[in-house]
Amino acid sequence: MRLFLLLSLQLSTTYCAYAAADTAIVSISGDTTKSANVVPTTSSPEQEQTSVPVFNTNLNYGRRIPNYSARLTSIIVPTAMLTYGAVSLTGGKLRSLDQSTRKEIMEDHGTFRTDIDDYLKYVPAAAVYALNMAGIKGKHNFADRTILLGMSSIITSGVTFGIKSGTNRLRPDGTTYNSFPSGHTSIAFMTAQFMWEEYKDVSPWYGVAGYAVATTTGVLRIYNNRHWVSDVIAGAGVGILSTKAAYWMYPKIQRLFVHDAGPSSTKVLLMPNYNAQWKSAGLSLMLLK
Repeated sequence: MRLFLLLSLQLSTTYCAYAAADTAIVSISGDTTKSANVVPTTSSPEQEQTSVPVFNTNLNYGRRIPNYSARLTSIIVPTAMLTYGAVSLTGGKLRSLDQSTRKEIMEDHGTFRTDIDDYLKYVPAAAVYALNMAGIKGKHNFADRTILLGMSSIITSGVTFGIKSGTNRLRPDGTTYNSFPSGHTSIAFMTAQFMWEEYKDVSPWYGVAGYAVATTTGVLRIYNNRHWVSDVIAGAGVGILSTKAAYWMYPKIQRLFVHDAGPSSTKVLLMPNYNAQWKSAGLSLMLLK
């Protein structure tokens, strides 16, 4: 069976109909946990009526989000991590620690290889959207958190690759001169900080879980012989600070485009669908007003 991702945009003032699936949307509320948020589908009088779950969120563009504030300690720690990495570039004891740590790991785990770290770095960000779809709401709505994640990614990538091109540190496996800082770790801690910012007011354990995943990513980069310890520590600092920068910048940027207004009635609906003729499944993204 071929699996396709169908992304369709539809606008409606009172209702939306998905003709191919003979589906009508009725009684949709803002609470995705209510039983009313189902879409009755019928194909013939003889067939039983089935329900398709609908996930929605309010795009409330008229709402200004408050300015971001952070404790001084939350800035000092990632700054110290980035400083640690920078000092290691000059040699000395920190550089010796890099080399001795790699030597010990290669002696005990010289054949260790895995590519799970290529995917693990995205887990915290994916978890934020999964939790929201499950009804555990984070700090921001779909639109705001997606913009914040995008800004964090741009800042993280720009800073990481900018430093890589400027330092030209050789990787421990001797392949390329772009070891510092670790890009995988930067992204992993960016997504972990994103999860922390969205769910710290719900429960700090969500953020702790995100940091655990990010730390695992960094450790695997060392065990895969792709990065030095200082590369990973500096990458963690870059990721955390980049996300904090995005959360600080976004309210100020938003105020340039959003003026005081009443709550927006625009909603986003995500509907799973299946095409029996083409044997394809996917999602329909619909905007409702």
